[in-house]
Amino acid sequence: MSFLDVLYFIVPSAIFYAAPLILVAIGGVFSEKSGVVNIGLEGLMVIGAFVGILFNLLFADTFGGATPWLALVAAMLAALLLSLLHAVASISFRADQVVSGVAINLLAAALSIYLVKSIFGKGQTDFITERFSRYNVPFLSDIPVIGPLFFKSVYNTSFFAIAVAFVAWFVIYKTPFGLRLRAVGEHPMAADTMGINVTRMRYVAVMISGALAGIGGAIYSQTITNDFGHATINGQGFMALAAMIFGKWHPLGAMGAALFFGFAQSLSIVGSRIPYISEIPNVFLLILPYVLTIIALAGFIGRANAPLANGKPYIKGQR
Repeated sequence: MSFLDVLYFIVPSAIFYAAPLILVAIGGVFSEKSGVVNIGLEGLMVIGAFVGILFNLLFADTFGGATPWLALVAAMLAALLLSLLHAVASISFRADQVVSGVAINLLAAALSIYLVKSIFGKGQTDFITERFSRYNVPFLSDIPVIGPLFFKSVYNTSFFAIAVAFVAWFVIYKTPFGLRLRAVGEHPMAADTMGINVTRMRYVAVMISGALAGIGGAIYSQTITNDFGHATINGQGFMALAAMIFGKWHPLGAMGAALFFGFAQSLSIVGSRIPYISEIPNVFLLILPYVLTIIALAGFIGRANAPLANGKPYIKGQR
């Protein structure tokens, strides 16, 4: 197998595994740009994964091929509603944002597994029958070198995640809404003085965060695992959080970091079929994504500057 053949094999796989991380990381960017730390991305992703699979199983016969896409909408709404708990606790009641996020993680994991056992009578759901399918992009897949790398045997969800990253960059840095969002996260009192409703902006940002995390979870469960159990989402939300920090709270930076972690995840899955890498003990490949997450945070968290008001509750009139 030549080096180019290895790239043809691993690059599409890396993008495929990175797609959910991109969406969840960008959700975290929106929340933290407004000044609200969202440690609960893992829990929001869990709820999205569970609701996506449940909707798919219940309505596959009704909606047919459109079921996976509609499941994304259902997962988005479910995670958005759960994110409101974090918003109420951290914004309205000014609770510690890290504690609130951890509570969301614990609640989501416990609730989803309880519902799985109540509905299906076992520790995991059935496998879905309506899935996102791979396809070759017409014309583009025929381009030498680039075509097989990026446009052959791909998922629509991968293109969707990358498109969301560019849309998020445009919204945050090129629109009045994005300017208000960044102002609220950097200098909430100054923003309030200029007539910006700090509380409303932060609520909207946390809800966007929840919506994107829910979509990311549903994409993960409907493309990678095709069912839901206690280990379906197993640290991916924290990887997305690390990607957000590694990407310096920038949508495109978060996307790049998510692609890096997606590459590590793909190696842990498909590495056994790649020359030389297949000789590495499988246990090392399985822990690789988590080790790289720790290294990335240890190496870059000191150099990345979060929004100034990140993690600080805002009390109107208080300096």
